[in-house]
Amino acid sequence: MDIREIQNLIKFVAKSGATEVKLEMDDFKITIKTTEAGAEAATTYVQHVPVGQPAPQVMHQPAPAATPAAAPAAPAAAAEDDSKYITIKSPIIGTLYRKPSPDKAPFVEVGSTISKGDVVCVIEAMKLFNEIESEVSGKIVKVLVDDASPVEFDQPLFLVDPS
Repeated sequence: MDIREIQNLIKFVAKSGATEVKLEMDDFKITIKTTEAGAEAATTYVQHVPVGQPAPQVMHQPAPAATPAAAPAAPAAAAEDDSKYITIKSPIIGTLYRKPSPDKAPFVEVGSTISKGDVVCVIEAMKLFNEIESEVSGKIVKVLVDDASPVEFDQPLFLVDPS
């Protein structure tokens, strides 16, 4: 297969609407992946394999259905309401636990009043449990992370009303 045949194959795949096509011949493999946006961007991988491989295979995957866009008015209103709150963020990467142990009550719930230095959760990182203390005093308005879920550095965990 020469370069013109590969270019024609890329154009054909882009026009067909398939998101991925794999072609395996005796002496090479080609994988063509297109983006959701359409035919303009295509990624091609060509890999030479030893002679004696199985017969050519072509696999087509249909393009995913477009999802409707969410209304921007609702998130904007929520962002305005949250601006008066202070966010407690994760200082480390790990697994967040809202309870000191599975049979105990959570450290804080929505409506709990906290003081500076109160433990709000525990984050497990590399088999070590790190108590996360509040740096502000106030009332927990919203819990942003579920129990036993992974968290990233600087990820918002709780919203606190400081008034």
